[in-house]
Amino acid sequence: MTFSDLPAVNATLNGLSALFLLAGYSFIRRKNQAAHQKCMLSDVVTSTLFLACYITYHVKAGRTVFPHNWFRPIYLILLTSHTILAVTIIPMVIITLSRALRQRFDLHKKIARWTWPLWMYVSVTGVIIYLLLYKIFPQR
Repeated sequence: MTFSDLPAVNATLNGLSALFLLAGYSFIRRKNQAAHQKCMLSDVVTSTLFLACYITYHVKAGRTVFPHNWFRPIYLILLTSHTILAVTIIPMVIITLSRALRQRFDLHKKIARWTWPLWMYVSVTGVIIYLLLYKIFPQR
């Protein structure tokens, strides 16, 4: 693996995060707390690895620039919403996880109903942003 592989690794980690979120949601809807807990802890680990890889890449590579074309305004709207929510979701995940680990499931459920969809949005849009930047409109 080389440094230039990190964007693909990041997209993969975001995709895994979305899958863990879907599975975790499905398990808790079926009242399978043990499986839900495993999925959500796996998601925290996956998202933490993503953040480490993301920071590593951007410290060295700097910022990425989307090509100037007709799709750029749409991309920038998507990127802005993704970035704002990615920053917002970090403390929300920490609070949600903390409440679950302390078995304060009443409080956990209250914030999880907001954390889950935002985290899912960030995970899915992370993959979309990768596809737009590196596959659909690759940089020259």
